[in-house]
Amino acid sequence: MTSELEAILARIKAANLAYHTQDSPIMTDADYDALRRQAEAMLAAQSEPTEARTTLDDVGAAADQKFSKITHAVPMLSLDNVFGTEEFTEFCARIRRFLGLNDAPLRFVAEPKIDGLSISLTYEARKFVRAATRGDGTQGEDVTANLLTLPTLPRSLPPGAPERIEIRGEIYMSKADFLALNNAQERKFANPRNAAAGSLRQLDPAITATRKLSLFAYAQGETAAPVATTHWAYLERLKDWGFSVNPLSAQIDEPQAASFQEKLGLARSQLAYDIDGVVYKIDDLMLQSRLGFVGRAPRWAVAWKFPAERASTLLEAIEIQVGRTGALTPRARLTPVNVGGVLVQYATLHNEDEIARKDVRPGDIVELQRAGDVIPQILGRLQRGETTTPFIFPDRCPVCGSLAVRDNDDVVRRCTGGLTCPAQVSERLIHFCSRGAFDIEGMGEKTIVEFFRDGLITAAPDIFRLTHQEAAIAAREGWGKLSARNLIAAIESRRVIPLPRFIFALGIRHVGETNAKLLARHYTSYQSWRAAMQAATIIGSDERLELGSISGIGPIIATDLAAFFAEPHNLATLDALAAEITIADAPSAGISESPLAGKTIVFTGTLSMARPEAKARAEALGAKVTESVSKKTDYVVIGAEAGSKAKKAAELGLTTLTEDEFRALAGL
Repeated sequence: MTSELEAILARIKAANLAYHTQDSPIMTDADYDALRRQAEAMLAAQSEPTEARTTLDDVGAAADQKFSKITHAVPMLSLDNVFGTEEFTEFCARIRRFLGLNDAPLRFVAEPKIDGLSISLTYEARKFVRAATRGDGTQGEDVTANLLTLPTLPRSLPPGAPERIEIRGEIYMSKADFLALNNAQERKFANPRNAAAGSLRQLDPAITATRKLSLFAYAQGETAAPVATTHWAYLERLKDWGFSVNPLSAQIDEPQAASFQEKLGLARSQLAYDIDGVVYKIDDLMLQSRLGFVGRAPRWAVAWKFPAERASTLLEAIEIQVGRTGALTPRARLTPVNVGGVLVQYATLHNEDEIARKDVRPGDIVELQRAGDVIPQILGRLQRGETTTPFIFPDRCPVCGSLAVRDNDDVVRRCTGGLTCPAQVSERLIHFCSRGAFDIEGMGEKTIVEFFRDGLITAAPDIFRLTHQEAAIAAREGWGKLSARNLIAAIESRRVIPLPRFIFALGIRHVGETNAKLLARHYTSYQSWRAAMQAATIIGSDERLELGSISGIGPIIATDLAAFFAEPHNLATLDALAAEITIADAPSAGISESPLAGKTIVFTGTLSMARPEAKARAEALGAKVTESVSKKTDYVVIGAEAGSKAKKAAELGLTTLTEDEFRALAGL
């Protein structure tokens, strides 16, 4: 992952904290959305599809410690975004592929995407009992007392409602109420969303009671009994129960989405509240259930966001940054320009091919699309400068001077300095201590850079040897006994780490948090993972083939893993780490009581159930789905017109299942 991409991810993390926890945004929603899109685009352009997943898959932010926590019975996840008709059409096509549907139009419920604070309301014995914010999607903040100050909140549900139900929605503040609040107080909120969040997340409910908050209900969490068979009918039921449901919501067929989007976009400025797009949800609740979730988002819903803003300015210079993997990434330095209220000075240029394709040079006037307050995306050149010359991409690392080479199939040029390049070593250590990895409090970027510069740490194992240098750390400028003791305690608290975090912390190319979890789930223990990876260094070995066929991994990542374990210094680092820490086994995937839990399954042939759905169902029940048959395969599910995989299963004497037998085992 490049230093520029890591900078973008750091800004996304900071924005999540500021937006969800501190109610003090550091960028607009459009900026945030564009940053996420930019990160996704950079991953695709640089052939690094997973390094950013730990940040991009985050939902919200951890619950504030000043509030009691409530664990959501059903996670409160987020939504994927689309930004145009083509992307929405592909979203619909993915649904059809997953479910094996024909080309008949899908039925959606379209709802304005309110810019507010997500809330979950729990009713027991049809009485309101508690409210929680989304938090990190798993745990939220208990704001029950604050919700009781909302006059429009139904305190009870009528007869016929389920005995227990979670009703979810959005707390928001109208534009007029926001302006009145800001005019009446010294501390100014940045926008209505943060005014609503800050008003609701008060320790004193009396303060919340003075703020004019509103609620739109739009979703269901856990329920003791089904309420409806369609989402539209569910919204109608919410209205019957006394909840406010957005009156602009509509039942539409797939071809109507673009016109609905355009209509709401035109009406946006005239609405009494802020919206930043439209949410499209599959109407059929049974289809929603079958589609399920992937990562942080449902497969059955998407947010179609309104366009980002653009501006033009002078491209002053092109700078080269070196990331943790040695990738050289160009960054444009711009004459600062205000884009929708945000001052922008830097922009991404992705890689040398992108520079050549857009033919942008220092001295050109360029058009940029806002994608954060300092790192937007350059769309192209508007005007050629008078004395410009083509930019020559360096063939030497600007940090260590080592040769920078580019593989034939890679768009990225990389420094060959490896672990001797200061940029790479320090960046790897920063990643090692980061949130999704060891998450060592106090070992932030500044501390790691200083410790590395002064020789206190040169490799990851040295971090755990700092516990013998408390006095030396305390004597450093800006430290002291208490801060040194806190750092040592934080390091000691991370001497036991779950296998998924450990794998992710190693910074292996293409192995982000998502793939680290897949590997940990598949191999369960560090010992078995390491043994399999070392065996996988042999091209054509059974272990190499099995690794490359794990659902979600594939041959490219298998090659990167094999390359990592083929390096003796990497094995030495693993040995040194294993001597300092304990790597806890990954919990067995899925549902322990399921007969598929822990089983390795291969699907072959044509099934009546679409293959992606079959895989998702098996994995949800704890199975490991691979693409190739080996002696380690537990079940081979054989559909119509099965070929070589069925033949190999017979040769190896493996257990084969018909689709009906698989459905019976899976309880489908």
